[in-house]
Formats: sequence, structure tokens, C-alpha cells
Amino acid sequence: MGWDETGPLEVEGTGEFPPRDALYNTATRYKVTCRYPQDVTMVIAGGYKEIQGGTKWIGDKGWLWVNRGKIEASEPGLLTAGLKPAIPYPKSPGHYQEFIDSVKSRRRTLTPAEVALRSATPGFLGNISMFTGRKLRWDAEKMAIVGDAEASKLLGRDMRSPWRL
Repeated sequence: MGWDETGPLEVEGTGEFPPRDALYNTATRYKVTCRYPQDVTMVIAGGYKEIQGGTKWIGDKGWLWVNRGKIEASEPGLLTAGLKPAIPYPKSPGHYQEFIDSVKSRRRTLTPAEVALRSATPGFLGNISMFTGRKLRWDAEKMAIVGDAEASKLLGRDMRSPWRL
């Protein structure tokens, strides 16, 4: 979609968390809605019986669902429609080998760290939205939460001495 160096405009999430004295603090059920430019909505959810793992793309002609080699579609014709990615990506020799090859050649990997950060950002913001109970506005260029100082503090934490940036 050409959004490797951007992010959502707004993020809103709800979640159910274990008791404060539990051994973990990860939401056991969650739903995070991200609104992107061009009125694109992405939902990240889990812990519900009706939600499968993987990724589901919903468009005006139906949906495709993909999960680790499995693929399903709302219309069987979508699976044989000859869909091709907008950007032809080469096949990776595997994460480890690709990293070594990239270090030797000085070329970018297929999944650069900058793109990984932008891909993880909706999850980070979703957690912050769940913790605060508020919808967040995000400035993708500045990588900052807009107009919510309390939520902004949750983007990072103080480093222990002697570590610093």
C-alpha cells in the first residue's frame, strides 16, 4: 500500500487483562482498531472464538484470509484470479541467511528494521490505548502521540544508570 514509512492516524483499543498479581500482564482478549489515510481501517484482535489467527484482507469484492501457508476466500474465484503483489518481492533464503547476505553486500534486507518498526507501531499504540482507555491520535512523521501527555509517557521508559541515549 506504500505505507512502509508511515502509520495509522488514530488507534482505539479495548482489552481484558489478568489480575494485577498475575504472572503476566498481557491482554487475554483484545480488539484494536486503526484508521489509516484513504479511509482504510485495520483491526488487530485476539482471544475471541470467532477470530482466527493470521491476516484477513476485506475488500469490495470479498475477503482473503492467510495463515502460515493456508489460504481461504469468501469467493472461490478470488483464489484463482491471478492476484499479484503490487511490488514483486524476491524469495527470501531465510531470515538468518538474508541478514548475513545483507551484511556482506551492504544492501537492505527484504524487511528492513525501519519497516518492522512501522509494522509494530499499531500494536504498541493499541496497548497504550487499552491501558489508558482512550482513542489516540498519531503523528506518523514525528512518531508521536498527539495531545495526550499521559499516553505519550507510555511510549518509552527511563533507562537505568549508566545507560542513556
